[in-house]
Amino acid sequence: MRQSNNHHKLPYDETVQCVQCGYCLPACPTYLTMETETHSPRGRINLVKLAAKGHLTLDELQQPIDMCLGCRACETACPSGVEYGKILEGARDVMAEHKASRTPKPLRFAQNVIFQKFFPDSKKLRTAADLIWIYQASGLQSVAHKSKLIRILPENLRAFEEVLPEVTSPFERRKRPAVFEPPSGTAPRFKIAFFTGCIMDAIFEKINRLSMELLALAGCEVLIIPEQTCCGALHAHAGRREDTLMLAKRNIAAFEKLDADFIVNNAGGCGAQLVEYHHLFNGDGQWEARAKSFVEKTVDITQVLMQCELPLKKPIMASVTYQRSCHMTNVQKVTKEPVELISSIPGVTLREMADFNMCCGSAGIYNFVNYEESMVVLDAKMQMVKETQASIIVTTNPGCLLQMKLGVQREGYSGKVRAVHLIELLAEAAGLKIDGS
Repeated sequence: MRQSNNHHKLPYDETVQCVQCGYCLPACPTYLTMETETHSPRGRINLVKLAAKGHLTLDELQQPIDMCLGCRACETACPSGVEYGKILEGARDVMAEHKASRTPKPLRFAQNVIFQKFFPDSKKLRTAADLIWIYQASGLQSVAHKSKLIRILPENLRAFEEVLPEVTSPFERRKRPAVFEPPSGTAPRFKIAFFTGCIMDAIFEKINRLSMELLALAGCEVLIIPEQTCCGALHAHAGRREDTLMLAKRNIAAFEKLDADFIVNNAGGCGAQLVEYHHLFNGDGQWEARAKSFVEKTVDITQVLMQCELPLKKPIMASVTYQRSCHMTNVQKVTKEPVELISSIPGVTLREMADFNMCCGSAGIYNFVNYEESMVVLDAKMQMVKETQASIIVTTNPGCLLQMKLGVQREGYSGKVRAVHLIELLAEAAGLKIDGS
């Protein structure tokens, strides 16, 4: 059997911790929907072990690894403490290196441009967001739909084009201050360095702005560090380790310049990447300690808001169900704060889903590259939503938000059920301006 020279780089030592007990199976969305052992956590772990020992080719390992959502619910369910995240990311790194040698140069060049030049560059992202705003505000989007020109797009892109949020205008974006102060005469409760992210600040800028306004309203001083960049989560998921390290170093160095109480993010996926920066630099004498200092200050916005007095004065008379971010739950271990904040909103009735910890199928860009498999997971999730009879679905991650908006559309619930980020719901209850840009 011909084998790649990279098989020895697979994380074999981590795989031997798995005792194949099967506790992970009920927690794995792909095992439940695909119903095959190769698409379960213990199945994938065994395949990585076999490949590391040379009994399986990397080509045979490719599909099971690609089909993994990376939700890491198996880690929460595992009684043996198996570090599935390390196994998955290690396998992805090896798979990316294996595929790179066989990827056509034009495609490899395009991938490098996207990962190395686009996501880390806030100016390019803002330009892309401005173009989307022109498309939306000029009426071109309406024309594209009425004329059915939109059908030239692949199904996955067409589906998500329809649920994109209204992007902030270039004019409103320029007006956003670099510092958000607490109410006049109020001493700051905390000094916050806000992590804006890449896609979050381009497409979901409204949620970022509302996040900072809420923190200020709660008595915090909030600052934006211009030198920050993409968290590197998409790069890590794509097996681009060197790019991930470069972005982590840039962020660590940028936030070190400000003596803040907290580094706050509002996206479950970004937060999960940020709180694991120290794992990227294990044994690195120069960066490991710096990464640990960064991680110690990194928190989700809900963790800070729960320590402050947030004036929620406007009742929202609605039944709400909460779609948890997998990375926020299983990696950041942030579980109680969002629930308590939702429950604190006047008028809200929280109705939990039957299996509220189950992934929605978003998983970074999984729903783009594995669209059909993602929709099977989403349909199962929407059945749970339907059973709650909730009129609002709350999420804490941009990918989950788009996925749930798509779920609402697929089920024909538009106009009856809305999907929102928790920050949008809290801002509404606090009386902040939330509509339009």
